[in-house]
Amino acid sequence: MSTSQLTSRPFDAEALRRGIEERDAATLLGLYAEDAELHVADRNDQPSHPKIIRGRAAIGEYVADVCGRDMTHTIERLVVGADGAAFVEACEYASGGRVMCVAVLDLKDGLITRQSGVQAWDE
Repeated sequence: MSTSQLTSRPFDAEALRRGIEERDAATLLGLYAEDAELHVADRNDQPSHPKIIRGRAAIGEYVADVCGRDMTHTIERLVVGADGAAFVEACEYASGGRVMCVAVLDLKDGLITRQSGVQAWDE
């Protein structure tokens, strides 16, 4: 067994699910590496110029904003591998508007180092 296998911790997929579905920003933030990046493409931040948020603190502000909204979040599919994960998230605002997000995560030592997501929502 290599040294990296001995020191690498697994990604906590259930904490991701719980954090998203319970809108728990603190739990979610604990899953990101200090120097993580979050890339988001949507109607406001198109693929040629995605929103890029760098660092755990800045990601924390973004996550707190999303978790603070009056909406539900449900993980519909979550797949986890040794160095990556992906999920489909369905969201619904109290008004009935829906959002779908598909995200791919790069993982190292059990933490998210990069998240790339595409989201679309009802007009």
